[in-house]
Amino acid sequence: MKIILASKSGVRKKILDSYKIDCEVIISNVDEDEVKNSLLHEGANPLLISKNLAEIKSIKVSSKNPDRLVLGADSVISLNNELINKPRSRDEALKILSKLNNSKHLLISSVCISKNGAMVWNHSDSSELKMKNFTEKYLKEYLSKISTETLLAYGVYQIEANGLELFEYIKGDRDSIMGLPMKDIMNYIKQYKK
Repeated sequence: MKIILASKSGVRKKILDSYKIDCEVIISNVDEDEVKNSLLHEGANPLLISKNLAEIKSIKVSSKNPDRLVLGADSVISLNNELINKPRSRDEALKILSKLNNSKHLLISSVCISKNGAMVWNHSDSSELKMKNFTEKYLKEYLSKISTETLLAYGVYQIEANGLELFEYIKGDRDSIMGLPMKDIMNYIKQYKK
């Protein structure tokens, strides 16, 4: 069974490939900032924002690809229930890392599977990460090793690259932290096949 991944994330595609899940990528082109701002205006918390974005991406692609399973996904950082967005510039990336410095935050990964333009399953998973205490100089050096394109696309830390060195501890599933809670996705796909 071939599913559609409604995400431009190369990391998510690699995760699905590593689990031998046949998938085709069709990018949803949802304006994430517009959705986030609208939800924040309504008082939504980071978990709700993550769930909504995963669902909107999944349904948008699903409505144009009938009879196919479409997987939408979204990950957000929640610091004391405040949404931390992806940086729009290198300066903003430094501000975000400085905010997360020496503190605990949650990384919420939400997934939604749709078929025929309607959600059939969704799941959210939270991981707790505690960042070490760094000097501003260290954080600048860390960011200098990441290309601007990568930084703006994937956020301030890449667990799959050098991001692990930033953390005192990580409590959570590695696949989920990188964008897909695979244990739950695999369980759903196995049930679906029955």
